Amino acid sequence: MDEHSHDGEHHEDEQVGRVTSPMQEFSMGQVTTGLIVTIIGLAVVFGLAFALA
Repeated sequence: MDEHSHDGEHHEDEQVGRVTSPMQEFSMGQVTTGLIVTIIGLAVVFGLAFALA
């Protein structure tokens, strides 16, 4: 069967193992890790800017 057929039909059972990023759930631990990485990144960027100014 052609995976890229353009017959306009959408079969849910064909997409069982496929999940796109916006649909995936995330945990609070992942949110915390993201915030920590963001804060460290901002500190490095602005810290270097202020140190070199």
